[in-house]
Amino acid sequence: MYRVGMSMCEMSFEEKSFNELAKNEIFDIEISRPRYEDYENFDFCGVKKAAENNGINIWSFHLPFAPFELIDVSVADKEKRNTAVELLSDLIKKCGSIGVDKFVVHPSGEPISETERLERLKCSRESLSKLADAAERFNATICVEDLPRTCLGNCAEEMKFLIEEDERLKICFDTNHITADKPENVIRELKNKIVTLHVSDFDFVDEKHWIPGDGKINWSEVVKALKDIKYNGVWMYEVGFQSCSGKLTLSDFKENAEKFCSKIPS
Repeated sequence: MYRVGMSMCEMSFEEKSFNELAKNEIFDIEISRPRYEDYENFDFCGVKKAAENNGINIWSFHLPFAPFELIDVSVADKEKRNTAVELLSDLIKKCGSIGVDKFVVHPSGEPISETERLERLKCSRESLSKLADAAERFNATICVEDLPRTCLGNCAEEMKFLIEEDERLKICFDTNHITADKPENVIRELKNKIVTLHVSDFDFVDEKHWIPGDGKINWSEVVKALKDIKYNGVWMYEVGFQSCSGKLTLSDFKENAEKFCSKIPS
């Protein structure tokens, strides 16, 4: 069974949160807040200490992606693009200094029209390499996340384009973002470039971030595909605490992981 992790997108970073995670045998987390200003007074060292006190590993850090007008590494305007890279690089430095070695990044905001798409892909690819430079100073990896709708990286082909010119770039595969194909097929397309996950379910129409089992993903096929590519990272939930059937607790996530990924197909 994969190690079970939780995105902290809906949890506080107080000591009690880490204590509850440990009680439920969830020992890996992703630090995650969507907006850049969420990190203005963030106590990186304090969070590291609270995690260590409870035997929790900070597996990854999700770089902020909002507001789009400030944080979008794909914009054509070079000055705005460089500003976004500088802001994210500063966060990489702060989080890299406490030992985090995987940084998840969105390759764009949205909406993006078809007429500007190729240029935006090229701009994003350039920015991602600059972020890889910043991460390399801490022996860390930039993990480019696949995205939904008109965002860049909404299919396997675009994900390959974004990372193909820089071997340092890897992938965070979000199971509920790409609607053009089944997640197990995308996993096999992207192969061992996938070094971390965002696990959640959906309806194949748009992202939902439901707990596995509430949507239409065939999870046995997903786990089989992960085995085929020899994925050995964390089963990282990126799910809210409100499900289709009611409010979730951390114990529900542990039970869900045991149900959907405890028996890796042979």
